[in-house]
Amino acid sequence: MEMRIDFHTHIIPESFPDFAQKYGGERWPVLERTCTCGASIMVGGKNFRDVTDQVWSPEKRIADMDKEGVDIQVLSPIPVTFSYWAQPEHALKMAKIQNDFIAETVAKYPDRFVGLGTVPMQDGPTAVKEMERCMNELKLHGIEIGTNVNGQNLDHPSFIEFFQMAERWEVPIFIHPWETLGRDRMPNHNFMYTVGMPSETALAAATLLWSGIMEKFPTLKVCFAHGGGSFPYILPRLDKGWEVWPHLRLTTHPPSYYAKQFYFDSLNYDPLNIKYMIERFGHEKIFMGSDYPFLLREVVPGKVLDETLDLTEQQRLDMLGGNAAKFLNIGQEKRSDIYANSTNTRE
Repeated sequence: MEMRIDFHTHIIPESFPDFAQKYGGERWPVLERTCTCGASIMVGGKNFRDVTDQVWSPEKRIADMDKEGVDIQVLSPIPVTFSYWAQPEHALKMAKIQNDFIAETVAKYPDRFVGLGTVPMQDGPTAVKEMERCMNELKLHGIEIGTNVNGQNLDHPSFIEFFQMAERWEVPIFIHPWETLGRDRMPNHNFMYTVGMPSETALAAATLLWSGIMEKFPTLKVCFAHGGGSFPYILPRLDKGWEVWPHLRLTTHPPSYYAKQFYFDSLNYDPLNIKYMIERFGHEKIFMGSDYPFLLREVVPGKVLDETLDLTEQQRLDMLGGNAAKFLNIGQEKRSDIYANSTNTRE
């Protein structure tokens, strides 16, 4: 039975408080409606991104899903709302608005959506507490975090408790680039999206490997956005560094040994890249993701997998939906129920 799960989609409430006015500071995102079907996300008085009602309307999303053959979308916050730079108690309020909205959307359409939450990573205990609420009270299926927190890489000691509890509670973690490195050198050509984000993701992945985080937490479930960015292609170079600089080693084995624990969405646009990732990591570690509803998204979701030749039928089915369901701890019985109740009319 084929089920298409779009693991990588973003959502935001249609309205939320003006935190910039409430708490001060210029980095809070503010949603300004531009028409009945669109808005601008403003940050510091500047237009960060124009969005359509696809980004907040579950009904519009479902119409697109039916048209494009998607059975389930995994909903995650837009990274600009992470607000790691803010006071923890203020960032927590922003996180709760996001998490409650996602949980409400899933509850309204449980056969079409699964939710990921966000937590204020700048404060470890607060992040862990909100993660517990997301999983136990809101019944979300994982947590989305950024690739760094206020310039601190993910091996900073303040994040250890978060990863420890995520492993203990079997919480899937989706790592998405934000606040990318080298932004001062990428003001033109939108390189922040096409070069900065893949590089930022590679740094985050390399950090978790080299630092020993993945060795310390061997059952931690981590997925990287955008096919892992440039990480899959620099992994041999990381291994070479581990080989020639023994005085820098913090792990028992080279980075590629622990990279087998990683998962990736399929959003790299090219079947050649998909084939490479299958050979490097195994098809079980890859699942469909489109980045809906933004401009760089894959249209139609799963296109790169459909165009990848020499896949077995089982490999294709796994990457289109089965792998994501396993990663998110969605049981086979639940998946069958969702499929049976789906309004998607795709044959």
